[in-house]
Amino acid sequence: MNNPELSQLDWRLVPEESRPGPLQMALDETAAETAAAGGPCTVRVYRWEPSCLSLGYHQDPDTVDWEFCRREGIDVTRRQTGGGGIYHDSWGDISYSIAVPAESVPGDLLDCYHLLCEPVLAALSRMGVDAGFADEKRPAIHQPACYLRELHPAHDVVVDGRKLSGNAQYRRHDAVIQHGSITFESLPGRHLETFANPETSAATFRERTTDVASETDRSDGIARHDAVETLEECLTEWVGATTGSWTDDELERARKRVDEKYAAESWVREREAPRA
Repeated sequence: MNNPELSQLDWRLVPEESRPGPLQMALDETAAETAAAGGPCTVRVYRWEPSCLSLGYHQDPDTVDWEFCRREGIDVTRRQTGGGGIYHDSWGDISYSIAVPAESVPGDLLDCYHLLCEPVLAALSRMGVDAGFADEKRPAIHQPACYLRELHPAHDVVVDGRKLSGNAQYRRHDAVIQHGSITFESLPGRHLETFANPETSAATFRERTTDVASETDRSDGIARHDAVETLEECLTEWVGATTGSWTDDELERARKRVDEKYAAESWVREREAPRA
């Protein structure tokens, strides 16, 4: 599964870390700066602690049940990428990101998605999940919820037409960031409760989506830590990455970006980015 061209670059794997959602988004952006400046490219797996609702870039804040999220201790942040909101459960969600110089990947969006999703699909296959890109459109059920929007063949990964993983890209500082969410264990009711007046039910959500735990029950299942390890292995093999970590400077810049952007009301509620 090794990609010969990308393997020529300097890659580090940052193994799964549990951090708050705003910091995870800031680290993605920081990884892009590092890659664009000639530092290592990054593949990483991460966990949202506490659980977090990430809003799509254009998402209306009125679609969020802010009181429910506050009461339940669920963080809310806004992504740089589009799409609808995603409830990232601290246990049920496994997320990853890839940061690479833009000049090293295809300029065509569809080709770039399919390249950067290679290790994700390989990991799911290794877990025993027969997943692939959506090959047909399905109508939106609740537009504010990413997993209930119309399926897109470029970046939605499904099993028998039910969404398992969403993936998104943006460009920052001459680098491409792709991040994605794999549902290990779905909690439809809790997912929907983060939205104000969702136009559907937990049963309908369950019919439209699936998760790794359900799909692997047929073959004795897989533990979450094994699923994480499998994803990390596939990311590592894909580009020949070496296990590494963030520098002190990167962490400092990311934390500053949290305060100025990803945890700031002006960004989360109004999409007003800080001046560069």
